[in-house]
Amino acid sequence: MGQRMPAWVDEACDDYAKRLPRDFAIELTELKPAPRGKPVAQILALEAARIVDACGASGVSAIVALDEHGADWSSAELARRLGRWRDDAVGVAFVIGSADGLDASIKRRAAATLRLSSMTLPHALARVLLFEQVYRAWSMLSGHPYHRA
Repeated sequence: MGQRMPAWVDEACDDYAKRLPRDFAIELTELKPAPRGKPVAQILALEAARIVDACGASGVSAIVALDEHGADWSSAELARRLGRWRDDAVGVAFVIGSADGLDASIKRRAAATLRLSSMTLPHALARVLLFEQVYRAWSMLSGHPYHRA
């Protein structure tokens, strides 16, 4: 959830996406957050429906919900999971919620719930961090020297 990121966010995400080979591509789908002015539960439910629709239209079969209460994966763990999903031809969507987070229905539906940090991150920074970590995971899986253990 989120649109109209600062130019530096788009530039950074585009840079990492361009580095990935076609068989490990990352695609960004931006969804406009629901208008405010309604109860948070109603806003999150509206956003959840749009997320589910977008995932279905993209052929996604596994959702990873980004949430502050999610699991704390290492880069190596992310690489293992992405490698497994790639090998099993599973389409994966990493879902970053709006300012109010994600609806509980998305978290229940998710194959995994992940937190990027113990600290609260702004949406723009979380997006860049996720793109970098996907690139890092690919580099680990392919033996590329970007990741140094």
